[in-house]
Amino acid sequence: MTPFVRTVAVGRPRDVPGPRDSDTTRTAIRKHPVDGPVEVCPENLAGDEQADTVHHGGPDKAVYAYGEEDLAWWRAEHPEYRALDDQVFGQNLTTVGHDLRGAVVGERWRVGTAEFEVAQPRTPCFKLGLRAGDGAMPRRFTAAVRPGVYLRVTATGTITSGDALHVVDRPAHGVTVAEVFAIVHHERHRAARLLEVPELPASYHDWARRRLAHA
Repeated sequence: MTPFVRTVAVGRPRDVPGPRDSDTTRTAIRKHPVDGPVEVCPENLAGDEQADTVHHGGPDKAVYAYGEEDLAWWRAEHPEYRALDDQVFGQNLTTVGHDLRGAVVGERWRVGTAEFEVAQPRTPCFKLGLRAGDGAMPRRFTAAVRPGVYLRVTATGTITSGDALHVVDRPAHGVTVAEVFAIVHHERHRAARLLEVPELPASYHDWARRRLAHA
């Protein structure tokens, strides 16, 4: 089966109840599926915004993809999540047929008339717990090593739900987003491996050099 994008979704910031009853938090994690073509802009999808532009968005986090297969894993492993909607992870693209854990950092996708590059895995924050209604979700997300992928836009265009996902190039280094995530969160002694991946954002290389300097 040719991999494809099942859902394209966008969202804008809104205020939601925060971790404590007296708090509110501004977030754009709630994404809503879009019917019809969606314009792919240099740093986002048309109609999609980020509330916290320090930690979200920008060229290295322009579009977030999560796999249908990973959603199925969560529902199988954690039955309490079965009632949650498919957009629980706040992804822009829900993919089918491509193992995102095995996506190589720097591999390039063609979807519709746009092209993307796999940039990095997602790092969970408390807003993921708010969206799932479970404060333990960020910890579970870290343990699961199913981070989805952040994408750079390498060619603007339009995408539509149902478009095929073609991997048009894959770097020879072979480092996957799951491996990067595991190194940062679980296997920090392997930090040097990240220096072999020029396509990672500079912050990962800086982190690896600091780890090695204090090893």
